[in-house]
Amino acid sequence: MTSLTFLGAAGTVTGSKFLIERDRQRILVDCGLFQGDARWRRRNWDPFPVDPASVSAVVLTHAHLDHCGYLPGLVRQGFTGPVICTPGTAEVASIVLRDAAHLQVEDAQHARAEGYSRHDPPLPLFDTADAERAIRLFAPSAGRVEVPGGATVDLHRAGHILGSAFAVLEFDSSRLLVSGDLGRQEHPLLLPPELPPAVDTILVEATYGDRRHQPLDHARLARLIRATTARGGVVLMPAFAIDRTAVLLHELTGLARDGLIPRLPVYVNSPCWQR
Repeated sequence: MTSLTFLGAAGTVTGSKFLIERDRQRILVDCGLFQGDARWRRRNWDPFPVDPASVSAVVLTHAHLDHCGYLPGLVRQGFTGPVICTPGTAEVASIVLRDAAHLQVEDAQHARAEGYSRHDPPLPLFDTADAERAIRLFAPSAGRVEVPGGATVDLHRAGHILGSAFAVLEFDSSRLLVSGDLGRQEHPLLLPPELPPAVDTILVEATYGDRRHQPLDHARLARLIRATTARGGVVLMPAFAIDRTAVLLHELTGLARDGLIPRLPVYVNSPCWQR
């Protein structure tokens, strides 16, 4: 008998963790941090519902923090199995986890200095050593992988960010598809999601399931940039760092190439680059 337990991304869009259990085998698909309101962030400190050492493997669909950011915490609590992901996810997630660990330690130090934590001393959820141990568990794969215990995992292109995939898990003759986050057909830098194979059960994201994405209004963006620079202003553009910044830079390059905006210096603020 196979069971599926939602350990995150239920009631909120963050903290994606899906525990699949069959006989004595446990596979965790995604291992994300809860983000947003304090009531969700506090859940990162809850004990993991099962012994992390009993988890056979973790499958990462992609490298966004809400899908991979709890991995160092899981390792800190005893997980030692393989982390199955695409080569692209392994590269991007390594950057993300190191940065997350740095911020965890920095936040704890700031809380200690300012005295606003209820804990004495305030501690990080995980540190750089935990992140490095997690990264060493990465098992990048471009094809079907056998998981300790007998199941197999096959990763297919999802078109969400670099390296993103949806996972097809097979237990004997039963096949489960976990979508992760899916990309759009018209992404300017990535190939579109692959067509899924035949499966028995699908677990699909639904963050944008009730709406249609509007296409980028190139003319409006160019008009706003021209109007701001004409009066000597600076255009400050907040962007969701992974993928969105690359798409925005691609768009700005195209607008400048086509003469729709003046050629201007573009500065990208990133904590990874600052260090």
